[in-house]
Amino acid sequence: MAQKLIQTQTQQQVQQQRLSQQQMLQVKLLEMPLAELEQNINAELDDNPALEEKRDDDALDSAASSEDDAYDGSSSDDVSSDGSSSDDDSFEEKSEREEREEALDNALEDLGGDDAMPEPTHGGSQADPDADYEETVWGDTTSFYDKLNEQMGETELTDQQQQIMEYLIGSLDGDGLLRKSLDDICDELAIYHGIDVPVKEIEKVLKILQTFDPAGIGARSLQECLLLQIARKPESRLKSLMKEVISNHFDDFIKKHWDKISQSMNLTQEQAKVIHEEIKKLNPKPGAALGETEGRSLQQITPDFIVDTDDDGNVTFTLNSGRIPDLRISPSFTEMVDTYRTNKQNMNRKEKEALLYAKEKVDKAQGYIEAVKQRRHTLYVTMKAIINWQKKFFQNGDEADLKPMILKDIAEKTGLDISTISRVSNMKYAQTRWGTFPLRFFFTDGYVTKDGEEMSTRKIKLALKDLIDNEDKHKPLSDDVLAQEMKKKGYPIARRTVAKYREQLGLPVARLRKN
Repeated sequence: MAQKLIQTQTQQQVQQQRLSQQQMLQVKLLEMPLAELEQNINAELDDNPALEEKRDDDALDSAASSEDDAYDGSSSDDVSSDGSSSDDDSFEEKSEREEREEALDNALEDLGGDDAMPEPTHGGSQADPDADYEETVWGDTTSFYDKLNEQMGETELTDQQQQIMEYLIGSLDGDGLLRKSLDDICDELAIYHGIDVPVKEIEKVLKILQTFDPAGIGARSLQECLLLQIARKPESRLKSLMKEVISNHFDDFIKKHWDKISQSMNLTQEQAKVIHEEIKKLNPKPGAALGETEGRSLQQITPDFIVDTDDDGNVTFTLNSGRIPDLRISPSFTEMVDTYRTNKQNMNRKEKEALLYAKEKVDKAQGYIEAVKQRRHTLYVTMKAIINWQKKFFQNGDEADLKPMILKDIAEKTGLDISTISRVSNMKYAQTRWGTFPLRFFFTDGYVTKDGEEMSTRKIKLALKDLIDNEDKHKPLSDDVLAQEMKKKGYPIARRTVAKYREQLGLPVARLRKN
C-alpha cells in the first residue's frame, strides 16, 4: 500500500529561559574589571541625565544597611574562621587552559623574553631573595582592553559585528590570546546577550581582531600567534623559512630539536641559527605589549580586592572602589515622575511625552544602580568564600598550601551559579601581603590517590619541580625513579602522572636534561 505524507499543524507550549535586560546588565558589569567599570559608569552618567553622583552632603542621608556597607568596600570583613570545607567534593573539572599555558610558557622560556608578562610578584618570608621582581605600577593608564576597543572604533563594523568584537576582546586572556573555543563563545553570545550567529560569523570577526596591533592578538594558540606575527613581516626568503618552521615543524620547535629541523629543511648550521634568532624576537604574549611603562612592556593591573593579613594570622579584605562614585537618582527627575503620576489626567500630549521620557530615564538609572550594587554583593561573597577556603595561603603566602578548589566548590559555598563564579574570577585581581594575584591563581585542581587522599596538583608539581631542580644533572632521574622519589615524599602518584606534570612544567625527559 502506498504511503501518503500528511502535513499537520499543532500547538505546543514550550518553556524557554531568557535573560531580562536587567539580568544582562548585571552580567555585563560583573565581567568588567575595576578600570573598565569606572569608564562604564562615567559613560552612563554622561548618557543618562536622571543618574548623577551623590554630593558630600547627601552621604549622611543615604546610609546603607550593615550588609550593604560590607559590599560597597567601605568596611573590612574578618574571615579568620578556620575556613574548613567538605573533603567529599569531587574534582572533575580540569584547568586545561592553565596546563597549556604552563607547558608552552616553560618550553619557550627564551622566546620573546623581554616582552613576556612577569609572574605575580611575591614578597614576605616565602619570596626568593635573589629573584628580580617587577614592581606593579598603580596609576591612571589606558588598559589593555581599552586600546583594543580604540582600534575597534576605527574599524568599519556592523552593529552586530561590533557586539561580537566587544565580546571577543573581553574574552582574551592577559597574554592577548583567545583560549575559549568559538563554539563556547557562540553559546555564550546566544544565552547571555541574545546574539544568535553561526560560528563562521564569529570567526570572521575574529580574523578582523587579529589584524589589530600588536601582531598576534586574538590568536587561539601559540602556533597561530607566531604565524600572525610572521605574516606581517616583509616578503623575504627568511620569512618563508620562519613560516615553514612554525607551520610544519612546530613540535620539534617547541622541543628545541633544531638538528631535526635543519635536517628536514636542508639548512646549514648558520642558516638554522639565523632563523632561530629571528623567531626568538617574536612575542608569545602580545597582550603584554599593550601596557607600556618606563620602557618596559607591563600590563597595568588595578586590584579589585585588597586583602590584609595581620601578624596574628587574621585575614580581612575590602573591595577596591577606585574612582567609582556613589550614584543616585536626580531629585529633579524624581519630582517630574511624581508629578506625572499625580496629575497625568490633566496633562496635554506634549507634557505627557516629556514626563514619560523622564520616567524612562529614571527607571533605567534605578536599574543601573541596582546592577552596580548586585555586582558588589557578588564580588564580596565570592572573595569571602575564596579566602575562607584558602585561608592558610593568605596567612603565610606559601603556594604549596593552596588547597584543591574548583569553580563548583565556590559556587556551592556561595549559592551562586558556576558561570557567575567564572565571571567574577576572570580579569579580577587580589592584592595581598604576598603579592598581587589574579583570582584564577587561587583555583587549583585536585589529585585523588588510590587511598582516597586528596592533594593539590599545584603542590605536587612544586614538589616534582624541586626534585628535578636538585637532581644530579650528570645522572638525571627517569620518570619511574621520579615516581618512586615522589612516593617517599608523601606523593604517591603514578609514573604516567609524573610524565604529565613534568610536561606541564615544561621540563624535558631525563635524556634531554643530562649535562
